[in-house]
Amino acid sequence: MKPFTHIVASLALSLSSLLAGEVNIAAAADMKYALGDIAKLYMKRHPETKINTMFGSSGKAFTQISNGAPYDIYYSADIDYPKKLKAAGKAVGDVKPYAIGRIVLWSNTIDTSKGMNTLLSPNIKKIAIANPEHAPYGRAAVAALKSYGIYEKIKDKLIYGENINQTAQYAQTKAADVAILALSISSSPALRDIPSFLIPKESHPELVQGYVLVKNNSEASAFISFFETKEANEILKKYGFVVQ
Repeated sequence: MKPFTHIVASLALSLSSLLAGEVNIAAAADMKYALGDIAKLYMKRHPETKINTMFGSSGKAFTQISNGAPYDIYYSADIDYPKKLKAAGKAVGDVKPYAIGRIVLWSNTIDTSKGMNTLLSPNIKKIAIANPEHAPYGRAAVAALKSYGIYEKIKDKLIYGENINQTAQYAQTKAADVAILALSISSSPALRDIPSFLIPKESHPELVQGYVLVKNNSEASAFISFFETKEANEILKKYGFVVQ
């Protein structure tokens, strides 16, 4: 009986593996911690489903999905990207906004409490922002610098992260003296104990973030349903996202 029991158990495990679903998500780097927490909570309640997340710049994820990358859901820091996917027939679901992002001035070596004029200090040699060519938070950073009239004065000090997570790493490791980050990143466990300056929202275009179901996948649809709950929204708020 023992060998037979062993065989039955092995078959049960194999069947369980076959029945288990996977959801592949491409998400803006600013969602690393918030979406990470939401996905962990979902998998805890639905152990039969595995949520795989790839975090990077919204623009690069858009290009990858446009070229056929096998993602089920796309979360973008700029809602225009999923709208373009939908218009091009590269997504099956409705494009929906999920939050508004904010940006902050953050440093673990410089006092940022005086705000954006801090960047004019001669002691600051390098300022990190996300690459504005494909990162919405980088474009917001440039807009804020121009709004304050200091972009031309400090543009030669700018260094660019491929996404907002790499930008944070530059500041954390002192490769940059200061960085303009997503509030959701500065609210993460590794950074939140260091005070940051919340850049006024009037200084840059609103960072309306959106998502879309890319492929028909029942597990992905189920995850989206959970993402739209009040419980998930509270996690987004915890990381500084403005949820409407």
